Amino acid sequence: MTSVEAAGASIDDAIEDALRQLGVPRSQVEIEILGHFSKGLFGLGGRKPRVRATLRPPPASPDPVAQPSEPPVRTRAAVGTVVELTSAVLRDIVRHIGVEVEVTARPVEDHIVLELSGDSSGVLIGRRGQMLDALEYIVNRIATREGDSAPRFVVDSQRYRARRREVLEDLARRMGEQAKSKGKPVALNPMSPHDRRIVHLVLQDDATLTTKSSGKGYLRRLVIIPEGAGSAARSQRQ
Repeated sequence: MTSVEAAGASIDDAIEDALRQLGVPRSQVEIEILGHFSKGLFGLGGRKPRVRATLRPPPASPDPVAQPSEPPVRTRAAVGTVVELTSAVLRDIVRHIGVEVEVTARPVEDHIVLELSGDSSGVLIGRRGQMLDALEYIVNRIATREGDSAPRFVVDSQRYRARRREVLEDLARRMGEQAKSKGKPVALNPMSPHDRRIVHLVLQDDATLTTKSSGKGYLRRLVIIPEGAGSAARSQRQ
């Protein structure tokens, strides 16, 4: 048996069922998505997600020669499989929210942007991008199950990420100058890890400023500390 088809409550469940039938790990198969979840009329007769799992052929090695171990390299085809899988899962999640969108994958530097487009895609941004952050977290958790070398994904809609970055970069520069002029730490409003990272990157090359996160949980404050304000900063640290 070199190929099987399976269905499940989700794409992930269908893949796991197919792997159980073949008795092999995920790395030894190619996954083809045959169908996504769809609701039937009045909730009856709906279709479950279906996938086809096909065993990859073993590598040809007529004269095996011992080679020094090297870290695994994810091929373009394997990256394409992960992108296809995560795009399909993201589309299904959004459909369950009640929004129909198209998902377009776009490589950018060291990550891949999954762009959501559609008439109602704006509702997926959420307050300060928190909905996008949640979708992004789920997508990356799914991707890492495919191996440590899986690409990092960023979920975006209506260029929100770029617009938010511009606002935060301007805020970081203004608050950095304010901290230096006052000679004491400046605490920003609570931010997501995604937003705190942008502010930190803007200020990291300024040798007269340091940044520290303060508080607990997902939303935490970022404190900008000018040179020589160490004693005041310690009182604001976590």
